[in-house]
Amino acid sequence: MDRVTLRRLETAAAGFDDELQRLLQWSAETDAAIEERVAAIVADVRARGDAAVLDCTARFDRVQAASMAGLEIGAAELRAALAQITPAQRAALEAAAARVRDYHRRQLDACGRSWQYRDADGTLLGQKVTPLDRVGIYVPGGKAAYPSSVLMNAIPAHVAGVGEIVMVVPTPDGERNPLVLAAAAVAGVDRIFAIGGAQAVAALAYGTASVPRVDKITGPGNAYVASAKRRVFGQVGIDMIAGPSEILVLADGTTPPDWVAMDLFSQAEHDELAQSILLAPDADYLDAVQAAIDRLLPALPRRAVIRASLEGRGALIRTRSMEEACEIANRIAPEHLEVSAQDPQRWEPRLRHAGAIFLGRFTSESLGDYCAGPNHVLPTSGTARFSSPLGVTDFQKRSSLIEVSEAGARVLGPIAAELAHGEGLQAHARAAEMRIETRYS
Repeated sequence: MDRVTLRRLETAAAGFDDELQRLLQWSAETDAAIEERVAAIVADVRARGDAAVLDCTARFDRVQAASMAGLEIGAAELRAALAQITPAQRAALEAAAARVRDYHRRQLDACGRSWQYRDADGTLLGQKVTPLDRVGIYVPGGKAAYPSSVLMNAIPAHVAGVGEIVMVVPTPDGERNPLVLAAAAVAGVDRIFAIGGAQAVAALAYGTASVPRVDKITGPGNAYVASAKRRVFGQVGIDMIAGPSEILVLADGTTPPDWVAMDLFSQAEHDELAQSILLAPDADYLDAVQAAIDRLLPALPRRAVIRASLEGRGALIRTRSMEEACEIANRIAPEHLEVSAQDPQRWEPRLRHAGAIFLGRFTSESLGDYCAGPNHVLPTSGTARFSSPLGVTDFQKRSSLIEVSEAGARVLGPIAAELAHGEGLQAHARAAEMRIETRYS
């Protein structure tokens, strides 16, 4: 196979900043035709409910069902799926689920609990954390099966205490993937509907006679799913609008080049728009990784997709130093950031913006995708500057607690009244002043 033509950039070269900006450019804008079709589907589901979902499922997934009962996947089918997969697959699912559950339980203990205190005058202040009543998780179907997405979406919701988890998964031509269904059984999903696309998102957002309305929708999908999630936001919460998958590797030259090449492939194989970038201060090492890419790629089944991704949006970038590589990583704010270095703890304090940070040469990004424990639903397209991975807190909401004592009302009342008068809100002020003027025994 011909050599993979990867961009070679140098931070010391004139015009590097402009080249980097062009490399990172990706528009989250949805195609106008997709927007128009999604708007029509969402409106149809909102108006006709189950009938519209059945029509769309027949049209797009080629699955005919007389009623939604034919598209709901029950507990018996989940048990059958668990029995159908191989013992090794079941063991891997259960081991991954245990690690993901343990991580998110620790997350719950760290930041997902209610708390309260009383100040000196007896006023109680605090925060009440409660789980969402019902959430919907979207799991992609069709050409690829993603049992890991089931685990990463359902388990933190379960740990958070969500009352009911409703899963939707498209099954084109009626093919139901047993590994996905087994993952749903392991993760504790309550109800599953074999529906997908914008119609599934709309059904979850507005509810139908058969599909219950949820409070939040999480999970990845294609452009139609992303457009539908954007359209129903406000009726329900959503996790994020995800862009193409990304990996950025910072390498000091001590990791075998073959390992780094395969790590770059691991994201490039998702789709042609995925982005794989390597930053390293050693030009000879970049050459060695390029040689590894050319040698290893022909053996991979998805080599055509990987090549298109690497040649379209990938790059090997020579930096002046590892310190500069860390600065550029913060500018990029990647979804996945590997620090493939002999002493990764030296560089970690310099890294501020990334969805997930993988430290050390033995920490391949793929371990995080499946079984390390932290969530693999991560911010993309630079949104790691202000967004976080999916977690327990995404399936909870917080209510403030305030119980003001009589003494506290006398302390806080004058402050509130003064500010309320300043804003011209006299009723606000009088509500505070009345509690100062009247004494209760």
